Amino acid sequence: MSEALETLARVSGLPLKPEPSPAVAVTPDGGADSPDRSIEAAAGWIGLEVEPTEVRYSEVESLLSRAGPALIKLRQEDGERFLALVRGRRRSVTVVGPQQALHRLPLQRVRAALCQKFELPLREGVNKLLTEARVPRRRHRRAREAILREQLAGIRFSDCWLVRSTPQTNFIQLLRHAGIGRRLLTMTSAYALLYLLWIIFWTVVGRGALQGHFDEGWLLAWSLVLLSIVVIRLYANWSQGFVALRTTGLLKQRLLAGALQFDVDQVRQQGIGQLLARVVESDAVEALARSGGFLGLFACLELAFGIFVLQSGAGGLIHVLLLAGLIVFACLVGRHYYRRRLGWTNSRFALTQELVERMVGYRTRAAQEAREHWHRGEDESLDNYLLRSRKMDERLSLLLAVVPRGWLILGIAGLFPAFIAGRPASALAISLGGILFTYRALVKASTGIVQLAGAAIAWKQVGPLFHGAAKGGAEGSRSLALAYSHHANAGGVLMEANHISFRYPARAEQALRGCSVEVYEGDRILLEGSSGSGKSTLASLLTGLREPQSGLLLFKGLDRHTLGREGWRRRVVAAPQFHENHVLTETFAFNLLMGRRWPPRADDLREAKSICIELGLGDLLQRMPAGMFQMVGDSGWQLSHGEKSRLYIARALLQGTDLIILDESFAALDPQTLRLAMDCVLKRASTLLVVAHP
Repeated sequence: MSEALETLARVSGLPLKPEPSPAVAVTPDGGADSPDRSIEAAAGWIGLEVEPTEVRYSEVESLLSRAGPALIKLRQEDGERFLALVRGRRRSVTVVGPQQALHRLPLQRVRAALCQKFELPLREGVNKLLTEARVPRRRHRRAREAILREQLAGIRFSDCWLVRSTPQTNFIQLLRHAGIGRRLLTMTSAYALLYLLWIIFWTVVGRGALQGHFDEGWLLAWSLVLLSIVVIRLYANWSQGFVALRTTGLLKQRLLAGALQFDVDQVRQQGIGQLLARVVESDAVEALARSGGFLGLFACLELAFGIFVLQSGAGGLIHVLLLAGLIVFACLVGRHYYRRRLGWTNSRFALTQELVERMVGYRTRAAQEAREHWHRGEDESLDNYLLRSRKMDERLSLLLAVVPRGWLILGIAGLFPAFIAGRPASALAISLGGILFTYRALVKASTGIVQLAGAAIAWKQVGPLFHGAAKGGAEGSRSLALAYSHHANAGGVLMEANHISFRYPARAEQALRGCSVEVYEGDRILLEGSSGSGKSTLASLLTGLREPQSGLLLFKGLDRHTLGREGWRRRVVAAPQFHENHVLTETFAFNLLMGRRWPPRADDLREAKSICIELGLGDLLQRMPAGMFQMVGDSGWQLSHGEKSRLYIARALLQGTDLIILDESFAALDPQTLRLAMDCVLKRASTLLVVAHP
């Protein structure tokens, strides 16, 4: 498996780990998603990730034409085979064989092999039906395909895994694999050629205007140049869109991966308002990827051509020196603008934080805070924001208005010595054209400076998310975690903690000091203690949400560095305290199975429904109009406190891990419901640790 994936990746140009990795000896755990985990383990060794894909029977052909690179399972009578798909086209697919040999196969042949297991039981009956209906033999194939398409409409094909680079991969390598560098080079060349054609275009126009007539040859040249400008402009714009969309997509994937790797304590300390500010500022970085960076690049190109034109005109060196001085002035103004905008942005963040926190806690404020104090401090914050906005706008007006228009005044003034010296009209015309061309470049440069300043400030908020994405790839051996067997010897040590200690940031006293515990397979452990005694802290350490600062923590003899973050959490799962757990605005089924796989299969939904009934949620499923697929959350069906607690328990049980930790999950349940929930948990959890108050 590892060799097939590595060969597929090399042929497809996907970046791999620089160091070789040993082969994975996968020991399936017998779970429903064991094949997926085995393939994930093989991909993890070489720094790739695979995404299981499921399509309808009628969409298999479309999947083959656009899925590459992908790994597809072929089920045959003599066993299972894997097809390494490099790329697909409308009528053929390219696959890789031994020794990295590429083979092109007809798409319909591959589709027939994949769908054979669905079609074979029905083929004889369909052929008999076509014969009895006396359908002409030349129409048998199309009729058979139509009948099978209708009869197999509900069948889903799921033996496909898309192969791609992980978001933790070096971002430059991701851009290179996406073809961004090559496309950026061609786009820059196209725009450079475009500016050159514009200069030729106006040269021809100016020559005809000065001579008082157009020769047929010059008129033909003018037409050809104009046509070439249109064609090159279309190609340059298409290349710009390609680069912008691909870069933005990769950047969003990277930021999302970084957000999922963000430290839980940092998230808690920042609050909702500051986290919202990070999301808002990510739009500025995205805008830079779409347009701001291009404006700066185009402005530099146009300024280079403008200097060349000015040097060739009547102004000569005078215009070049004036332009250089103005560019220095623009850079100084841009620096001051950056500082003013940074202060304005911080003030805006403070307003956002204050507004969001007041909105979230409005019930508490309405009940406990005096009405005359509701708006205390708001006027001062708004005045500070208005003052910073005014200072920023002063520099913005200098940058967007004074710099470009100031160049027009300086450019015209630079022509006075040429007028006095009696330079030819052609030279004066070239200088005038260069002034207008450079004015256009300065407008773009000023706008580009504004967007670059905004992106640089936004990067202070977004940068930690971008760099945080690398944490997932730098920690542990993810593939070993996935391949490692879920089963230990009966009665053996499942988890062992030796003298672990932990202290929260900005706190002098340790929350845990020298704590040791052993959990054996099949144990049922009740952990009791007073509030603030460290019960939840210990649970978070055991589940991998936090790392101990000293001591040794092992799972089946392997530490977290060996298993990795994801591998550890695949084996130890928790239902955290109520205020640290969430119901997302999605379907009830999604909230149940979000730790398993999505979209779910029929057996996943059956098991989820069975657990819900055992937990006493059967009545809830009957009351919800859409059942398991009812929207829940803030804007959906409102669940009670007890219903949410049982949802969290079901979510943990459905992940099928070796150790389940329930942190005060039964606190909101009445005695009868508590008995139902305990029976379900004791029945389904192989090893259990329950945290509760005495």
